[in-house]
Amino acid sequence: MSEVRRDIVTDTWVIIDTENDKLPKMGADGKIPEGDCPLCEGHENRTPNEIYAVRTDSAPNSPGWKVRVIPNIKPILKVEGELTKIGVGVYDMVSGVGANEVIVETPQHTDHFFELSSNQIELVLNTYRVRIEDLHRDKRLRYILIFKNHGRLAGASTLRHQHSDLIALPDTPIRIKQKLSGACEYFGYKERCLFCDIIQQEIEMADRLIFQSERFVVLAPYASRFPFEILILPKRHAFTYKLIDQLELKDLATVFKKILKLMYEVLGEHPYNFILNDSPNLLPKANYWKTIESDYHWHIEITPRIYRSTGFELGTGFYINSFSPEKAARILRQHL
Repeated sequence: MSEVRRDIVTDTWVIIDTENDKLPKMGADGKIPEGDCPLCEGHENRTPNEIYAVRTDSAPNSPGWKVRVIPNIKPILKVEGELTKIGVGVYDMVSGVGANEVIVETPQHTDHFFELSSNQIELVLNTYRVRIEDLHRDKRLRYILIFKNHGRLAGASTLRHQHSDLIALPDTPIRIKQKLSGACEYFGYKERCLFCDIIQQEIEMADRLIFQSERFVVLAPYASRFPFEILILPKRHAFTYKLIDQLELKDLATVFKKILKLMYEVLGEHPYNFILNDSPNLLPKANYWKTIESDYHWHIEITPRIYRSTGFELGTGFYINSFSPEKAARILRQHL
């Protein structure tokens, strides 16, 4: 089992694979061909048994599914076992309890998420909600991270089949804690949601607004870390993705398809990550983030990985963005 070790200087956690003996090497760029893909429909016997699936009348672990969730074949955290906290001298360590799931987004082999139909994307987005709800029932799990890696430079595997990843963690990540703290501090001062105020201001200013739908805004963040970084925010205040309703799911599916296709038209084939920034699991700890229902606002980040990070970013935590968000938003608007 992995160990989750705390860096006591920065208050960050690192997952250490204590069982791996292979020396790290740069991964090959080769792709697994479609006919040999274990995630394609008809190859269910080549994957672990499914945890959840969207099906009609077909039996589990057989063809006839629309979205399928399976355990990662090489999980970095495992759901089995007790969550134990251990002191190692001045250091802190937690047992590697969590969950590591793969959300297979379509039965067919498809190169791009935006090539899926809006209805199919809606099923994927609803699956995210279902899995978060289910895992939040486990008191050992503090935060559920759902993300997608597209392209090798964004950390994608050799499987080109469209899928996203879910990792359930025994602690809330430092980046989420920073967002929670910033939102809480703003609310304490103004008694308003910071993200709701951002939405209102960006719509009024419009220089970083890319487009808006009935229920979502899509914009280039003011302090974008990466060229063409995108932020998707629901207009209705909701602190957790679990509260998304059916009309919002349908709208978000259309928004996702539109913005990813737009970015492909402007940037061509490019690696990117998208990350669902949700609230932590409030079940394990009483009075955890007391005002979170009022001050936090779930959102999605899309980060193109056009340039590699350098020693400057690693050494300082500062990012150098070579292309302003105002210019990026203007170019994307021109291609609408």
